[in-house]
Amino acid sequence: MPTPLAKAGRVPHNNGSCSSPSGWTVPETEFPFRLAAIDIGSNAIRFAVAEFVSPTTWVEIEVQRVPVRLGHAVFLTGRLDPRAMKGTVEAMGSFRRALDTLGVPRYRAVATSAVRESRNGGELVDAVRRETGIQIETITGSEEARLVWLAIRNRVDMGDRSWVSVDLGGGSLEVSLVSADGIQWSESHTMGTVRLIEDLGGADADPAEFSSLVSEYVNTLQIPDQIDQDAIGGLMATGGNMEALAGLAGVEPDEDGVSRVPMRALRRLIKRLGKLRPAERVERFGLREDRADVIYPAGLLYERVARLAGVDEIIVPHVGVKEGVLLDLAEDVLGPGVHASRLEQQAFVGALALGRRFQFDEVHARHVARLALSLFDQLEWLHGLGDADRRILLVAAVLHDVGQFISYRRHHKHSLYLIYNSDVPNISTEQLKLVALVARYHRRAEPKPEHFLYDALNEEDRQRVQRLASILRVADALDREHLQRVESVETSKRKGQLLVEVQGHGDLLLEQWALRKKARMFYNVFGREVQVTVNDPALQARII
Repeated sequence: MPTPLAKAGRVPHNNGSCSSPSGWTVPETEFPFRLAAIDIGSNAIRFAVAEFVSPTTWVEIEVQRVPVRLGHAVFLTGRLDPRAMKGTVEAMGSFRRALDTLGVPRYRAVATSAVRESRNGGELVDAVRRETGIQIETITGSEEARLVWLAIRNRVDMGDRSWVSVDLGGGSLEVSLVSADGIQWSESHTMGTVRLIEDLGGADADPAEFSSLVSEYVNTLQIPDQIDQDAIGGLMATGGNMEALAGLAGVEPDEDGVSRVPMRALRRLIKRLGKLRPAERVERFGLREDRADVIYPAGLLYERVARLAGVDEIIVPHVGVKEGVLLDLAEDVLGPGVHASRLEQQAFVGALALGRRFQFDEVHARHVARLALSLFDQLEWLHGLGDADRRILLVAAVLHDVGQFISYRRHHKHSLYLIYNSDVPNISTEQLKLVALVARYHRRAEPKPEHFLYDALNEEDRQRVQRLASILRVADALDREHLQRVESVETSKRKGQLLVEVQGHGDLLLEQWALRKKARMFYNVFGREVQVTVNDPALQARII
């Protein structure tokens, strides 16, 4: 699915380029090069150094898995345990030495639900940066799902069908509907394996009692009814527990590194695991201790999603977050412009999926987004913003009216609430605040220091919101009647004014009236009056 508007010159000219299996092209670069990924999960920390020999192919130089269970205390107390924090800092120190020894120029360290939900996660991030120089990025559930999707897309040919993807960690379960183009929707559930054990006392419970308890709990999981069981290609499952379950079920990966686990075999295995205590699973199956206690609830969760999706097998691609991080880094190294465009495309697909859940006017949303990005690109000389801001504007433009799902009256405020409490791929938690505010200010009052969310922003982010919201107001005014009469806009500058030439059909009187009202914020922010000219020679220029 294409983005609503591609920026001219956004992708660097391909002077001797190479193509990846997924279709995007990148400038020629010197192979091999090394990158590293660090995945700080709730049950363990994973580290990988990879040497890329093509845009999507690499050789693992070093791989480490450190069994630090950060989620142990978080899911009971809301705080990271001091010992787990110390173990994390020590592990990161080891990774830092490996990065230096192996000459790795770029890395990305991501932390998921345990750090994300803890009240003292910032202390861990600060300690790691202070002791090792490694910067940890705490990511949202949607970003976690996006990274997993990148890894899956590189391993499995999705064709032109949609697939259910389930990624299970220690703290959360991400269920997504994905295609080769991106994530159509994604939901994060607080049903991670470590969380289940901590909540239900599985480590010390009687096997029969725990089996009954966790089965009842897992059966409360539901997934959106947008899944058409007859249309999906299948279910793909990621996570170390699924890989272990595939091995215990006697299923080996094929020549592409993909396992296919029949549900009948998985159910038999789950029944056997449920009769054993963790120590007995270690003895019987040779599992690690930190795998033995979580593998049974993991099996039940995977089985539940498979049942809801109506599949008779689970596809295991043997990839996860860290592989997605590596691919994401490589794409950025090989073509920053391409990478920015792909991030934008994925955010667009995710925003559309979110909007559909709130029954928005999709045609209007797409049209306003296209006009907003056109204005953004043409006015780069005026606003001075970058690719991340363009992505924020795109998502805000797509979702600016979703608040009408609650009520038309004050829908701009409802939009803020719905967006702020949702996830969008490639939009961080901090960026989501800006998206929500830009959407909120597409109409009515301009930003005030006491407004919710806006009051906590620094001055730089306040200016970003003001500039982006000013552009969105102009774009929204140009589709006042939701009839898409304005086909395109061209801007030029004149002293103290911004000239906007509108091409469309009809007299566009209502659009001009709406712009007359909404351009006041543009003048207050940029100090320029907006003068609009309709390409119909019978209509005179009007100063707004």
